[in-house]
Amino acid sequence: MLKEERFQYILRKLSEDQKVNLTTLSKALDVSSYTVRRDLKELTDKGLLQAVRGGAVPHSPTPHHFLDRLGYQQEQKRAIAAKAVSMVKDDQVIVLDSGTTALAIASMLPRELRITVVTNSFPVASVLESHPYIEVLFAGGRLYKSAFTTTGHDTIRFFRNIRADIYFMGICSIHHSIGVTTINYEEAEVKKSIVEVSKQVIALTPHERIDTAEAFIICPLEMVDTVITDDEGAAVARDLLAGTGITVL
Repeated sequence: MLKEERFQYILRKLSEDQKVNLTTLSKALDVSSYTVRRDLKELTDKGLLQAVRGGAVPHSPTPHHFLDRLGYQQEQKRAIAAKAVSMVKDDQVIVLDSGTTALAIASMLPRELRITVVTNSFPVASVLESHPYIEVLFAGGRLYKSAFTTTGHDTIRFFRNIRADIYFMGICSIHHSIGVTTINYEEAEVKKSIVEVSKQVIALTPHERIDTAEAFIICPLEMVDTVITDDEGAAVARDLLAGTGITVL
């Protein structure tokens, strides 16, 4: 079988089953495990899947540029944001990062709420500028243009000097064995630093990002306290995260 034919088979099985297994592919394609592993690496390099230990999983289908994500799955984001807002109480320090779901949370915070929001997102800071009682702390740094957010050493140093009650973490992907991942190394480092200083880590994810993976690791599952998802994702997440101690809303 030609390499291109193997690629087509692998991608078709991945689309059908949402994961592929190294041993199963080796038998089905009648090639060695080494050949399959090489194929999965090449497909990963092309951005068509994410190779993991023993096989591969899909990439998250979410658009990467912030402007493309603004109009994407708006109903699901509002539902997730409403659940998140219900968890916020006066006098808390919360972190909202670069995700469009975090922006939805910022826009839904009640006018009478008195909290401190720490963010590295220009859109989040802009929305909260007119809020009468919310204090906003902005983490400066290098502009990550496609996300309208800051990254880099200065951003990380800023977050390491706070102690957050809640981190509402917008995520690209969450996988049962790999954990929480994203597409950008510097973004992963910023999110990792926020996880380390937060009492409670709440991952925000539409259903289609569940059990997918990207290249850069933010944190293992055990560092996540709660996953907030849409109605379609709740049952999937509960099955996926059963026995982990993570609450699914």
